[in-house]
Amino acid sequence: MTTGTATAEGAVRRAPGRPRDEELDGQIIAATLALIDAEEEVTVARVVARSGVSRAALYRRWPSLTTLIAAALDVGRTVPPDLPADGDLRATVFGAMFGGPGTVTAVGYSEARFRQRIRLVMSDRALQRAYWTSHVARRRVPVETALRSGMERGVLRPDLDVAACFDAVAGAAYYQVVVRGDRFEDPETQVRLRAAFDVVWRGMLA
Repeated sequence: MTTGTATAEGAVRRAPGRPRDEELDGQIIAATLALIDAEEEVTVARVVARSGVSRAALYRRWPSLTTLIAAALDVGRTVPPDLPADGDLRATVFGAMFGGPGTVTAVGYSEARFRQRIRLVMSDRALQRAYWTSHVARRRVPVETALRSGMERGVLRPDLDVAACFDAVAGAAYYQVVVRGDRFEDPETQVRLRAAFDVVWRGMLA
C-alpha cells in the first residue's frame, strides 16, 4: 500500500487507488503527531486509542508504523514551486533555500517539532530512509533542477555533482541548528549561512 503525504491541515495526499476518507486520515495523523509532540513512544495501539480509528483502517492507509510516522513528521512542510529558469541564479537558489516561507530547509515547522524529527529519525534508520524517500527528496527537486539549468546555461561548471552541491549548502544550515544549537532565524546564523553559501557557490561557478 502506498504512503500518503500529510499537509499542514492534516489532510493526506493519496496515491491513485487508495480509499478516500479525509476525516480518518486526519484523525490518524493528528493522533500520531500528538504522541510525537508529547515525546511519547508511537505505537499502533496508542495511535488507535487516540484516534478512535481501527487497526485495519490504519493499515489500509499506511503499510507500516514507520511510513505513518514519516508522514506525520512532514505535516507543515511543503514542496517548493519550480524556480525560474532565467534571471540571477545565485539569488534564486539562495532564496529558495534560505529566503523565507516555502524554503527547502526550515519553514512551516516549530523548533520543537524539528528537534523531535531529528531525534526520531536518528534513532531509527528505517524511519530515516522512509522520511527521506517519501518526503525530503522531493523538496530538493526544484533547486536541483535550477542548478542543472545553470549548468546548461554555462553559469555553473558542467561537471558539477548537483546532489553534492545541494548537500553542501543545506548541510551548513543543519549544522547551525543541530550541532551549534543556534536558531535558524538569528542574524548571526544568517551571516554564517550566507558566508558558507558564497564559498560553495564560488566553487560551482563556471
